[in-house]
Amino acid sequence: MKTSKSSVSRRSFITSVSGALAGITILPSQVIAGLGHPAPSDKLNIAGIGVGGMGYRNLKNMELQNIVALCDVDANYANRNSFREWPLAPRYSDFRVMFERQRDIDAVVIATPDHTHALPAVMAMRQGIHVYLQQPLAHSVFESRILAETAKRYGVATQMGNQGNSDDGIRDICEWIWAGKIGEVTRVDAWTKRPTWPQALERPEKEMRVPRGLDWDLFIGPAKMRPYNELYHPGNWRGWWDFGSGALGDMGSQILDPVFKALKLESPESVQASSTEFTIDSAPKAETICFEFPARDNLPKVAMPPLVVNWFDGGLMPNRPDELKDGERMGDAAGGCIFYGTKGKIICGSNASNPSLLPVSEMEHFQKPQRTLRRIPDAINGGHELDWIRACKESRENRVEASSNFAYAGPLNEMLMLGTMAVRMQSLNRKLKWDGANMRFSNLSKSDYLHMPRKIRFETFTGDSGFNEQYQEMPALAMADEWTRHTYRKGWEQI
Repeated sequence: MKTSKSSVSRRSFITSVSGALAGITILPSQVIAGLGHPAPSDKLNIAGIGVGGMGYRNLKNMELQNIVALCDVDANYANRNSFREWPLAPRYSDFRVMFERQRDIDAVVIATPDHTHALPAVMAMRQGIHVYLQQPLAHSVFESRILAETAKRYGVATQMGNQGNSDDGIRDICEWIWAGKIGEVTRVDAWTKRPTWPQALERPEKEMRVPRGLDWDLFIGPAKMRPYNELYHPGNWRGWWDFGSGALGDMGSQILDPVFKALKLESPESVQASSTEFTIDSAPKAETICFEFPARDNLPKVAMPPLVVNWFDGGLMPNRPDELKDGERMGDAAGGCIFYGTKGKIICGSNASNPSLLPVSEMEHFQKPQRTLRRIPDAINGGHELDWIRACKESRENRVEASSNFAYAGPLNEMLMLGTMAVRMQSLNRKLKWDGANMRFSNLSKSDYLHMPRKIRFETFTGDSGFNEQYQEMPALAMADEWTRHTYRKGWEQI
């Protein structure tokens, strides 16, 4: 297995030899650009893991580079696009085998279900391979922290796949707030109408035949084994706790991104949640989560006081601000957020799109502050990926990091995973106090137990009807530890 990126690649070696034979000495690209990084004029050798859906779209935005390896546990799903698009790229079902056998990989795109984000990313970074990782960054608080620390240790270029983080909208919001245009922000409401997939499900009792071309053992990966059922794959995995993170995991890194960036957030000090019915296996259909953040360091033109962030999904919405006209939509079709300042309000859609002061009529005479943040062209339609490629080609010492690099995306994702934990722990009926430095709840004890629903089904029996409810008592402290840092299945490396 490759342990250093300082070795000369086969392509660079051939180039050097050819030049020497011609009487000209050509240095390898790694020497030109700095240890372990190709020159900007060179193409990256990019591998893809999870290439049947979003991973394919990411790779298409990088297709001017060399696509040198494709990995997917479902050959039929990947064959719809990626396997056909790049037929000469070697194919794998196990990313561990790919990293061991293929030594020419410079960078990797990972777009698997949430529970298999962290491990291939860590393995890649240890080998000096740059990582583009789809959102949400990871499946737990601990994985999020480890990804940020590993990226820093190995000095690789990283990017989370929340394209709005590179777009102009989030930069406009930051600059308006930092210039004091709406005063001190003390509250934000954020929402999405998702999930659009089934949730609040019982684990299916029926075992189905594994489809041809799907390696079910590799799909399960580090999670606990369970029999195959079409309710899990493809697509529906988001609604299952073992594989996904519900609507908050799916949309939080896009909708809460401008909140986290503009208001200089780190770990919340408390979190509490309420939701519709959910099960021990599956997320609820709708939920609200309240995060409380302490005051942060003041900026030159505005203070950063204590902040409350309210999240709504599943069709639940915050109250409409008075400044919105009757019938005027809040945000966009996917969601949005509202910043409440002491001097005004800002509203935007998902991915910080179309930010505006409220009332919207104020934009007619709005004196926008000077732009101070770097702009990235066409961020939503490929610019986000291309900016990461640019960062990959720069030396560690001189690199301008991609916008949603893991130093930023890791703490943002910790917030999201903390929210999913609060939903699962709401039966404690308390505000959960969070110790971010030690990744633990400070107000739990061994005597606390969760009342977790296993089955909530409306049934008719002996002429009557009603809910058949079954619950399981679970130790809160032990479950919080497990959800903070998952125990991987035997045979998979525990990071």
